[in-house]
Amino acid sequence: MVGITGPVSGLDDAWGRELGGDEGALVRFLETLDGAGLRSAALTLHRRAAQKERRLAAARGLAFVEAREPDWTREESDLLLARTIGPEAEYDSYGLREGFSLVVPVVVAAAERVAGYDRARLRALRKVAVDYRWYVGGRYEELRDRIDVLLRREEPVAPGELPRHVLDGLDEYGPAMRAEHGELLAGAGVGAFLAHCALMDRPKPTRAWRTRAARLLAEAERGPDVVAALLVGIAAQPSHRVSELNLFGTGLRSLAGESNTLLVRGLVWAAVGLPEEWAVPLVGSVALHAGTGLGGSGGMCRSQSIASAAVAALGECPAERAEAAVAELGRLPRKVVNRTVVKNIAKAREAVSARAGVTASMLRERAVPVLGLDGRGVREIAVGAWTAELSVREPGAAALAFRGPEGRVVKTAPKALREGHAQEVKAVRAALRGVSALLSEERSRLEEHLAAGTTWPAADWLRYYADHPVTGAVARALVWEAGDGAGAWTAGLPERVAGGWALADADGTARPVAAGDRVRLWHPLRAGDEEVARWRAALLDREARQPFRQVFREVYPLTPAERETGSYSNRFAGHVLRYGQARALMTGRGWAGRHLGYFSDGYAAEMVKELPVPGERPAAEGWRWRARFFVELVEEGPGEAAGPGADGAARLCATDQVRFERRAGSAGPRAWEEVPLAEVEPLVLSEALRDVDLFVGVASVGADPEWRDRGADRAFGAYWREWGFGELSESARVRREALARLLPRTRIADRVELTDRFLRVRGELGSYRIHLGSGNVLREPSDAYLCVVVDRSREAGKVFLPFEEDGGMLSVILSKAFLLAADDRITDASITAQLRRGH
Repeated sequence: MVGITGPVSGLDDAWGRELGGDEGALVRFLETLDGAGLRSAALTLHRRAAQKERRLAAARGLAFVEAREPDWTREESDLLLARTIGPEAEYDSYGLREGFSLVVPVVVAAAERVAGYDRARLRALRKVAVDYRWYVGGRYEELRDRIDVLLRREEPVAPGELPRHVLDGLDEYGPAMRAEHGELLAGAGVGAFLAHCALMDRPKPTRAWRTRAARLLAEAERGPDVVAALLVGIAAQPSHRVSELNLFGTGLRSLAGESNTLLVRGLVWAAVGLPEEWAVPLVGSVALHAGTGLGGSGGMCRSQSIASAAVAALGECPAERAEAAVAELGRLPRKVVNRTVVKNIAKAREAVSARAGVTASMLRERAVPVLGLDGRGVREIAVGAWTAELSVREPGAAALAFRGPEGRVVKTAPKALREGHAQEVKAVRAALRGVSALLSEERSRLEEHLAAGTTWPAADWLRYYADHPVTGAVARALVWEAGDGAGAWTAGLPERVAGGWALADADGTARPVAAGDRVRLWHPLRAGDEEVARWRAALLDREARQPFRQVFREVYPLTPAERETGSYSNRFAGHVLRYGQARALMTGRGWAGRHLGYFSDGYAAEMVKELPVPGERPAAEGWRWRARFFVELVEEGPGEAAGPGADGAARLCATDQVRFERRAGSAGPRAWEEVPLAEVEPLVLSEALRDVDLFVGVASVGADPEWRDRGADRAFGAYWREWGFGELSESARVRREALARLLPRTRIADRVELTDRFLRVRGELGSYRIHLGSGNVLREPSDAYLCVVVDRSREAGKVFLPFEEDGGMLSVILSKAFLLAADDRITDASITAQLRRGH
């Protein structure tokens, strides 16, 4: 191999005498050699030092060579590193641990004498040094510091080339980018800029790093295009198993190996300093892709390191880019559930909003794009001779239609357009997806404001909500309250009137929204029972569906039992949930915590959610609240229903207490303190317990109609029956109220009757009771259980439903009611067999 010195004559003789007891013979021989001879002898001795019985003798020779500081070649340095660490290493984990301080110094010394050393292996060697610091002894800090100097060193870059550690081949990302953007990467100054980016080994860069990065980027040929291309690549890179140059040859799934991860971290910091409009949204896309879990969900990020860097970079955006940064940060919490990244998102949002002098919530609402929609919520796009009409309508739905030259409107693109203008049709459909995604984000954001109790000045409400082409489609389907500051609030649905907007009450009266008003979302917790009932009746009469449950929202005031327990709520303790489903619901609602499973620390966890705070409240004011929900693994036999999955994850979990903590807005994240339930803000308490009720109501084994028939795999039969037919939860009581108003409108009105806990249905063959909480069915008069699994899209789909955010239980109950009212026409064999057994 070019650059590798050949064998040295006389070395074997000196080596034999050294091993034979003539200590010093090897060093005396090495004193006779020139630089090339010393390097060749060191390569041989380094290999022999892998054998424990020869290690001390070889180490004496290696120490002598290191002290002479010969001029190593890059190839020799690479060979020493490859023999020490990586898949072809000649040292096993035990041998390297025992001989680290003896054989590694010469490896580091060789790298110090060359340019273009193998950074990936040096980085892996540093990790070993950290792991073995108790064995390395006194040389640990020295070796670590020497390696750190090497890893921070910038090396000269040949024109038109990339350093080998930039976009290296230890993952799929590097080779893909080199192949796809070869010409772009060969531009003048690009290699030097990327080499600097690859030095980003800390969460935030120093001022000196940023200054040099900006200069190198400005000097690089098409520098912004390089940044965009590589960040687009990582934002689309699937997770895969990357190569790790460690002692065991193992590698984790990620987006990139360590060298390319550092490169991407540098790129996101360089990007936020660019003036281009795409820069901040692209960094946000990187944060979203890297911050979501493997496969797109879960607590394990595709790359926590890249996600954290992208989030931190967004948090450092200057005031003039604050709106765009907060818009990107606002997209993340609903999808990113990794606790570390979630905490970083919160810090970044507070930092960038403080820099802009307004709250993060206010910045987010100012940054909502209109996506080309006009004041009617319509965007017209010419496609050939046709016009594509993209529109949004209350309660926040996007639609696409095509209008022909003669004025004929169709919902799908005609064949002539699909074939003759395929790319334009594809672009229009992509625009539809973009509008739908933005509407989903706006629904989530407005629900956060509802839970927080945010108020707005009338001018802001008009501009960012009532009149906004996108947000307005969501906002105008919600009930709002306006007040003049005197303490009285008037509720109504937004209604356009001459000169502005008014809030129309359920009885038809309207109150204009005046310039000096404050406006907030109406919440049933603040309303009386009569007002709540009036609004529910009004929405059902109008068949007005809301973007999320507002009028039919459950409320959870403090109970006497909770006043008795004082610091915790047991309202939802003692339930058995299907863990996978419950976990998905929890993460979707913003609760984060350890996974449960048959592994270390996996038998118990606390799920934590920081509750939203009013959007108009500055970050340093008021209280921050968070709830803690305790769950435990249910360890139950090897059956499919309860035993561990193939990955060791729990199948079932048990619920326990809910506790609350608060901290002052100006205090640090470590300042959380537990508080008695009586001191928790009513809105905070209600919204947190509403989430927990949802988890129980949807994921309880009692809500599984087939649980009773699982045979040997079934457990918790007593719990299943108690929950499946017991007292109603708050969500079930709201469901009962909705059914009381819906059923008289149906064709089975004369066959159904509501009792305290059941919907009683009279069929042709018998009578049945459907539990309003679980949807489970009992036959009368025997109370025999009837397992009914229905297609809820058939009959229930023909009835207006005011909400379906309860796991679809409202439509399940209605579908079962329609089915059982015509029990003589049931053809499902599993149901008819049960009915025959009852006769």
